[in-house]
Amino acid sequence: MSLTETAIRNAKPREKAYKLGDGRGLYLLVEPNGSKLWRLKYRFAEKDRKLSFGKYPEVTLAVARERQLEARRLIDREVDPLEHKKQEKRATRLTSANSFEAVGREWYLKFSATWAPSHSSKVLLRLENNLFPWLGPRPIRGLEAVEILEALRRIEARGALETAHRCLAYCGQIFRYAIATGRAQRDPASDLRDSLPPARGKHLASITNPPGIAELLRAIDGYHGSERTRCALRLAPLTFVRPGELRQAEWSEVDLQTAEWRIPGDRMKIQQPHLIPLSRQALEILRDLHALTGGGRYLFHCERTKARPMSENTVNAALRRLGYTGDEMTGHGFRAMARTVLDEILGYRVEWIEHQLAHAVKDPNGRAYNRTAFLAGRKEMMQGWADYLDRLRSRSPVAIASREAV
Repeated sequence: MSLTETAIRNAKPREKAYKLGDGRGLYLLVEPNGSKLWRLKYRFAEKDRKLSFGKYPEVTLAVARERQLEARRLIDREVDPLEHKKQEKRATRLTSANSFEAVGREWYLKFSATWAPSHSSKVLLRLENNLFPWLGPRPIRGLEAVEILEALRRIEARGALETAHRCLAYCGQIFRYAIATGRAQRDPASDLRDSLPPARGKHLASITNPPGIAELLRAIDGYHGSERTRCALRLAPLTFVRPGELRQAEWSEVDLQTAEWRIPGDRMKIQQPHLIPLSRQALEILRDLHALTGGGRYLFHCERTKARPMSENTVNAALRRLGYTGDEMTGHGFRAMARTVLDEILGYRVEWIEHQLAHAVKDPNGRAYNRTAFLAGRKEMMQGWADYLDRLRSRSPVAIASREAV
């Protein structure tokens, strides 16, 4: 006798599990806990076997009968339904392991260990916010250029052209990694090289005119917040390092005797160690700061614990308290300030400036300069820069003859 939906709904649990048959090996197993499970009993290769079809009511009677028919068709073709189901699961797992997101995360884990932490986190956020939601589940081998372009157009539509270009670059790197690991045959992202409008470079706000710099320096001197933050504000223009390099500075990197600050490569954007000659003015600030934080790891630890550096927003927030908007000045803007004035007003050699900014410059033979390149000239430049800032702050005449390139 065949089952009905009413009979299934009215089936009550008993002390022991029992079966309700529907014919041709299909039955419903009613468990003591009330679960109702579909099973198919069949014979293949002279052995009795069982196949699970799921749980009622998620799997209805009609669906269970349809799956029974599919299993019988396989048997008629001399295919074991149980083995066929195992193969389907393996294929699903393989497809999942070779999805764009799976390969993308594997690529990220493989290479992000060599990146600066701030860069690493930005890459992952861009992948998770812009690519994985749309491309993530797709098998990487079957992805087409048009699908990638659709994801990029979503980014472009909200005006984030630079992010779109970066995401296209990530796609290319992920596909090349997939090719190298045997999970893709070509890179469809390469077909999209000219598919996006050019991104306009966004310049971080900075003050580069001498009167404006003088006013900013005097405002910093009058800062009434945390002394650690005030020291960070005073040190930023003297060293013009990146904000992350400043706030994560450790006392083990600073040598007050030799007047040098050596930042390890794993904290630098170019992944190379960087040396900063310290001017007399910078040393004075650091000696004062050492009395305050020298017993800990960081020069600028956060308010709540000495175990972590100050927040990445601390310097920018302090500039806002001083009345400077994000369109006027940022923590990163001290780099543009130094770059502009050292070149256009003080006339120092561009090679010295670029090395001191830790830009990845190379010599005429294509070799990267090391961290001590032009060190004597850079020491002279850093002291000259600090003296120039003092003259600006004190309103002294600052007309300085341009230096001749050596």
